[in-house]
Amino acid sequence: MSEHDATQEVVRLQGLRKSYNVGTPTEVEVLHGLDLRLQRRDFAALVGASGSGKSTLLNLIGLLDRPTAGELFLLGQPTRDMEDAGRTALRGSAIGFVFQFHHLIQAFTALENVLMPLMVAHGKPTEEHLERAHSLLGQVGLKGLEKRKPDQLSGGQQQRVAVARALVTRPALLLADEPTGNLDSKSAAEVFELFRKFNREFGCAVLLVTHDPRMSEQCDRTITLVDGHIESDTALDSNPASGR
Repeated sequence: MSEHDATQEVVRLQGLRKSYNVGTPTEVEVLHGLDLRLQRRDFAALVGASGSGKSTLLNLIGLLDRPTAGELFLLGQPTRDMEDAGRTALRGSAIGFVFQFHHLIQAFTALENVLMPLMVAHGKPTEEHLERAHSLLGQVGLKGLEKRKPDQLSGGQQQRVAVARALVTRPALLLADEPTGNLDSKSAAEVFELFRKFNREFGCAVLLVTHDPRMSEQCDRTITLVDGHIESDTALDSNPASGR
């Protein structure tokens, strides 16, 4: 695994709780004191029924929301009381997101969409940024399609652009929320293999939210949420694809 120690801790949750409508008669706690660690080598599925708290947890880990209690460490930094600008900068550099809907900018080419996170962080892309984006598009099988706009690409190709965009900042953590939910089985398998490739080669921890048991069974670890509690956290060390 290049550049990084496979056992480096990326995320640590300590007693993480999340409530809504705090201080009102309708206050409800959705996550109840979660403890969890993710390392760079981890390729984990997050599963659970609708309403179990998966989306809430993903938003907290992605620094899109703040916990009500407990702490979330990202690359060793406590984030709960971090000011917004610091959270935004850390999220932009350390986390890549892939969603069920690719959220590409329709007016931009594939290359421009991939460059977007770097442009937000640094302004006009440098030569190194351009080389990195071109390289990623090649690695996700889109060499020669850099100038196409999203409506000139298939659904699977658009999701590959979204994967390249998520990885262009070389994040320590990739959060994928039902990333293959809109794809046919062949495209879904190809996108999954891309996640596996970047987990192995770049030490990018992957946390994959999925309802598809065929997808979760291929992960090295399955974290099951039930009613806001982690019911089980199972490592499949016997998985031949685990790379461990």
